Amino acid sequence: MRLFPRLTGPNRTAAQLAAVVAVMASLSFAAVPFYDWFCRVTGFGGTTGIASAAPDRILDRTVTVRFDASLARGMPWEFRPMQRTMTVRLGETGLAFYEARNPTGRPVAGVASYNVTPASAGGYFTKIACFCFNEQVLQPGERIEMPVSFYVDPAIAEDDEGRLLQEITLSYTFHEAPLPEDHAAAAPAAAGAVN
Repeated sequence: MRLFPRLTGPNRTAAQLAAVVAVMASLSFAAVPFYDWFCRVTGFGGTTGIASAAPDRILDRTVTVRFDASLARGMPWEFRPMQRTMTVRLGETGLAFYEARNPTGRPVAGVASYNVTPASAGGYFTKIACFCFNEQVLQPGERIEMPVSFYVDPAIAEDDEGRLLQEITLSYTFHEAPLPEDHAAAAPAAAGAVN
């Protein structure tokens, strides 16, 4: 007696389709972390690297870093870079600041995504500290300054495309996020106090 009898006809087709659906669902869950890993390793799509400290080697060659800020549709904050450009030597640590303000009468949570252009520079632009992907909650009228510490890897000077690169743009986009429960519970009281 078989534990799993051999399927035939429509039952076999249904079992095969169920197996395909299970495999596709598993792959869809694995795709996001795999894509994130792939982008971080290769710099694909302008994804930057992450490091705990700048390299020991600093070259005399400089590159201009431009800073850009935008808001996703519906995000009510004001958001801007506090400097438009910065010139850094390859391997030198740069420190830039972005400013966000909540002009509304309610707490608003936000999460920033980022990218680097041109995309070929993504693998060489390395962040040491950044506010991206960290949820920020701003109270009504609150303003914050958020630092970004970074360097451009000296290895870019040895890359065929990188050696010609003179300018890199770091762009952040803030998206509204659901309020954490502790802030959401306080939001109605805060909103009532404003009126």
